[in-house]
Amino acid sequence: MNKDEIILSIENLKDRRLRSFLSILSILIGIAAIFAIASFGLGLTNYVDSLAEEAGTDKFYIQTKGTGLIGDETFYLTEDDIDFVSKENEVREVAGMYAKAGEIEYKDQKKYSLVIGLDPEKKEFIDEVFALDVERGRHLKEGDLRKVFLGYNYLLENKIFKESLKVGDKVTINSLEFEIVGFYEEVGNPQDDSQMYLIPEAFESLYPKSEGRYAFVMGSAEKGINMDSFADNLEDDLRKFKGQEEGKEDFFVLTFEDALETFGSILTIINGSLLLIALISIFVATVNIMNTMYTAVIERTKEIGVMKAVGAKNNDILFIFVFESGFLGMFGGILGVGLGYLISSAGGQIAASAGYALLAPIFPWYLTLGCIMFGFLVGAGAGILPARQASGLAPVDALRYE
Repeated sequence: MNKDEIILSIENLKDRRLRSFLSILSILIGIAAIFAIASFGLGLTNYVDSLAEEAGTDKFYIQTKGTGLIGDETFYLTEDDIDFVSKENEVREVAGMYAKAGEIEYKDQKKYSLVIGLDPEKKEFIDEVFALDVERGRHLKEGDLRKVFLGYNYLLENKIFKESLKVGDKVTINSLEFEIVGFYEEVGNPQDDSQMYLIPEAFESLYPKSEGRYAFVMGSAEKGINMDSFADNLEDDLRKFKGQEEGKEDFFVLTFEDALETFGSILTIINGSLLLIALISIFVATVNIMNTMYTAVIERTKEIGVMKAVGAKNNDILFIFVFESGFLGMFGGILGVGLGYLISSAGGQIAASAGYALLAPIFPWYLTLGCIMFGFLVGAGAGILPARQASGLAPVDALRYE
């Protein structure tokens, strides 16, 4: 490698501006797609990791197998079930929660979302499970029969209602009036950020048939235990307590680790599928660069003969062509990173405005450097075969070429 060879390579690329531009464009698109997809994937992974760190992996959920979460009266968990679970070995804390679909009305505007009934004495534990804090106002407390605590999106204009709500405002839930006492901070998805929270007595006044019938139970285990074994044992014990046969139980136990693993698997499949599509464009770019370099070899056959005649070695010729193709890939990679950053940033803002703040891309240095290096390697790799052909030309044959 020397300065003259590098200058010659760059001058050759300038002489073929249109062809070089098309090669750069083809790899730019692929790198931009990879960068954007990876930035969202890393952002979601970061979100899951931070959630696991804040909430802790010692949590578990017991949920009915029916559709009790939205109003099915067939499957539910009882006070006796919760009491049994709370007395199990290695169980630290449990909390039963009601959940039904409900109608909320404000100034003649009606919307539908999930109404959650939770014990105010368990508020600290529930906040720990969901990794949430109060954004405004206060939590529910004992005796708040006509008070409601809302999700974050009610604070925003034109998100749920045209006007933003505030502490002290009155809303109607299933025809009963409630006063707002507080709001949760943003979770990052529209479902959770639009929920309504009541104390159990208030929930039971809205849904009398639901008294003592819980949609799911949240719990935490002692620190340091094997959560998979714990969940299996708990499921077996609760099945026997309820007198149900294995495989016919109307509930399931899910650990927080299982939920994160499932989410991670889905995320991996989605990202893998999208990356495969992006790699197709990289393959097209590779073929395009290879075609460009083969054409350059043919056009510059006499030039190669002259260089060899004045003392250029095969390695010199090889380097010039590999450097040219690698430069195309690297430059395309740099532009692709820039375009990918703009796409990811715009996509993140659109997702946040739609209520999906958890879809926030991140841009670590290794992603940027990796994409640029990948672009260079793709370009250089695409130029190896044409470069070997160029370096193998005999000087006499090259000089006679017409």
